[in-house]
Amino acid sequence: MVKSVFAAVAFVLVCSAVTADARVTRLEIVKVERVEPSAPAVPGAPQTPPYERMSGKFYGELDPADPRNALITDIQLATRNARGKVEYVGTFSLMKPLDLSRASGVLLYSVVNRGNGAASASPEGHISLVSGWQGDVVPSATNQTIQVPRARNADGSSITGPLVIRILEQSGNTAALTIPRATPSPYPAATLDTTKATLVSAVSESVTGVKSGQVKIAASDWAFATCEKTPFPGTPDPAHICLKNGFNPALLYELQYTVKDPLVLGIGFAATRDLNSFFRYEKKDDAGTPNPVAGAVRWGISEGSSQSGTFLRAFIRLGFNQDETGRLVWEGSNPNIASRVLDMNRRFAMPGGAVDTYELGAEAPVWWEDWNDAPRGRGTSGLLDRCRATNSCPKIMETFGSSEIWTLRASFMLVGTDAKADIPIPDNVRRYYFAGVTHGGGRGGFTTAVTRNDECQLAVNPSPSAPMRAALMESFVGWVTKGTAMPPSRYPKIADGMLVEEMAPRGVELIVGGWRDQQWGPVLMIGLGGIWTEALDDVRLMPADTPHDGIMAELYQLKGARLLDGFRGSEPVNARAIADVGMSVGALMRSRPEITEIDINPLVATRDRVLALDALIVST
Repeated sequence: MVKSVFAAVAFVLVCSAVTADARVTRLEIVKVERVEPSAPAVPGAPQTPPYERMSGKFYGELDPADPRNALITDIQLATRNARGKVEYVGTFSLMKPLDLSRASGVLLYSVVNRGNGAASASPEGHISLVSGWQGDVVPSATNQTIQVPRARNADGSSITGPLVIRILEQSGNTAALTIPRATPSPYPAATLDTTKATLVSAVSESVTGVKSGQVKIAASDWAFATCEKTPFPGTPDPAHICLKNGFNPALLYELQYTVKDPLVLGIGFAATRDLNSFFRYEKKDDAGTPNPVAGAVRWGISEGSSQSGTFLRAFIRLGFNQDETGRLVWEGSNPNIASRVLDMNRRFAMPGGAVDTYELGAEAPVWWEDWNDAPRGRGTSGLLDRCRATNSCPKIMETFGSSEIWTLRASFMLVGTDAKADIPIPDNVRRYYFAGVTHGGGRGGFTTAVTRNDECQLAVNPSPSAPMRAALMESFVGWVTKGTAMPPSRYPKIADGMLVEEMAPRGVELIVGGWRDQQWGPVLMIGLGGIWTEALDDVRLMPADTPHDGIMAELYQLKGARLLDGFRGSEPVNARAIADVGMSVGALMRSRPEITEIDINPLVATRDRVLALDALIVST
């Protein structure tokens, strides 16, 4: 069903190509400056030619009826101009060789990260482009931004919806209502009546969002206001809340309330599409301003890291890699250190988030090849479905490191939601893993100085990934422009034993082992494991042929036996499964005389199962 829908959309796009009307209508070049080349970092390396940086604004409009734009959430409810089109305006910065005859023919679009990033010169002569795409970024003198309209109901009234704001480490009486990355919330409260909202505090919270010590704060004890200059209830302000008795920085506060007037943030995808298309294909804008790189672009390549990489994954998934006339936008794309799909094409979206509690981005398929997401009941799909239907898929170079596996859940994109087998990658995708690096890589080199990270993180790792990525990018350009083969993909797989096991659940840690005693023969041992093995020496010894009921009886002779049935709020564990492991160890000791010792420590027992985290077998 999904495939047939995409096929139908593809047919409509082809048939409507001549009537589509979504484009950059005006280019405003505000500043032009010459950039002289610097000396090569390595003697003998290619010299970067002189470049010219052009900065300014681009104005565009979108036809809400165009199938290529219709999937933008709320575009049908956005303000329209006299021609029935939806307008936007963004900033851009373009770097091009001063002598365009020295240009490589490649337009390299770098996705800025939360507005931050700059176009750059290169020895190869690539034309470099950055632009604003995230509509909730607060403009500054140096960042890249875009202005998009807000959606309203057909009668002009406000569209409303729920929002959750989390406040951490707050002191004083007043707290700003901010979305991820301390950005002021772009969504105003629909009402300042606190009885229509809920404010709670909590002592702690699990990784799954379960709170302990939660207290609902009375509506009369807080206000949508600032109390910085006026005592409680303060000065009414939809962008702040004031707490009568003050905030405790040791507590988590969570505000659940109704907001209004959502930004049509998905326009950022279409604006990026149309700006790249303009510089690649057009000679001038509607006012006659010439395209400064007209005729100099033969290939388009995009790249972005972290949040910017999630933008690229979403851009491709939503089918934006063809312009209003069906022309290809990018032949190649490099999502780097990105493992999810950007949360932007949604009402009241928060594209600046990462993977914190209540932040979206993993709901869509995050794998390139079609795969059946049976655990979530979402059927068979992949990131390339829409571009395959319109023959507009770029070549993909996906790069990531170990930090993405551990902190951004990148294994999800490798093995799906059941983690039973590797999801294959399509022929147009290459994937490379940077082992042992932090998010984006370290500074390189080594130092004897002691370095540290905050929030209980490990010490700073200097191992870099930038040199590896630069070499791969050079190869990627060759693959896109000349068809030159890239190195084979290299990344962790279940099939080759490189993808590690799941994170062990919390439970009771035990030790189960066996050895050969000169007098008694095979002996079975069960007791408290982990660090408690040496600290408490709480173990029981028995013959290796002890039956299941006998092992159960010995388990409950342990000093710490109360832990098995749940203690101080912990769940009871599956004691019979522990005895099953004991039976298996005993049988192995009896049947395999060459084994002199078995040591499973720790064996983690939970309500549902047992899991061996470490094991040793010694044989002659």
